[in-house]
Amino acid sequence: MKKFDSSRITIKDIAQALNVSTSTVSRVLSNHPAISEATRKLVNDKVKEMEFSIDPIASSFRSKKTRSIGVICPRIDIDFHSKVISGIEDFAYKQGYQITIFQSQENYKKEREIVQMLETSLAAGVIICPGLQTHKFDHLKKLKKAKIPFVVYDRNIEGMKTNKVMIDDFSASFKATEHLISMGCKKISHISGDQNVSIFNARLQGFKSALQKFDLPIIEELIKETKQLSYEEGTTCSKELLKGKIMPDGIVCANDYTAAAAIQVFKQQKIKIPEDVAVIGFSNYPISTMIDPQLSTIDDSSYHMGRIAAKQLIQQIEDTDNELLDYQEILIKTELIIRKSSNRG
Repeated sequence: MKKFDSSRITIKDIAQALNVSTSTVSRVLSNHPAISEATRKLVNDKVKEMEFSIDPIASSFRSKKTRSIGVICPRIDIDFHSKVISGIEDFAYKQGYQITIFQSQENYKKEREIVQMLETSLAAGVIICPGLQTHKFDHLKKLKKAKIPFVVYDRNIEGMKTNKVMIDDFSASFKATEHLISMGCKKISHISGDQNVSIFNARLQGFKSALQKFDLPIIEELIKETKQLSYEEGTTCSKELLKGKIMPDGIVCANDYTAAAAIQVFKQQKIKIPEDVAVIGFSNYPISTMIDPQLSTIDDSSYHMGRIAAKQLIQQIEDTDNELLDYQEILIKTELIIRKSSNRG
């Protein structure tokens, strides 16, 4: 048997001897569950043959760094984020990773402090949805400079080339508005989110574009902006619509909470849903099937978004050969779900 200088053997040497990637060898040595038994045996036999040994201290350090993922979301109590986290956790666990969840509460200072803590605690990577108050991204640029992989989900970061997983908010809102138009609505309102946030601006633009396509007027009086898209804000906006000079016959809402509030407010005034006013929401929250009539909405595939974000991050973490692109932008498909609140058929 050929003798090797085991003091100089590296993972790269083993990979070259087997004609496989160094990341494959690394996964075998760390007992990664995704490696096949055949590959595991092949690598372990070569490790034994070449008398390769792992520095236990370095191995412990690497293990600590490569098995922990930090997930930062604005609020766990929002159904969308809880589903995203479920998707992340399910995928990450099967790949041998653990996640730690943090809430920024939409606060920029808290978000920045969490990112700094994850940077210094040797997290393998970070998955984050920036908060509504986050308009500067120096903390994420520091992660990039430190070569800690991170993925942004749901809310876009303009001007920064990084890994992103989100939906096409413009097209989804266009699709929701187009549906109301197909139901005969001509004076359509939009209850929007904070226009300083790109996804809510995209939903407003999608709404307007659909109206323009079908030669319907964009009535500024019927466009109401909220800051948190809360049920309470939806109630306030709906009452303002009732007091206005122009009564809408359809409402496109930027989330399901405001849509549910609109249904309740109009029903209290004996206005029939959907006969007098058709309503559609966004996100397919549980409330959409609990309210009467049940709410039409856009399913934003939040669980799937979480799985894709985790997959994208772990690929970056394990790309020891630098085979992947510097960044990827992935758009998740949405689905129009038609229920009684808008269905005049």
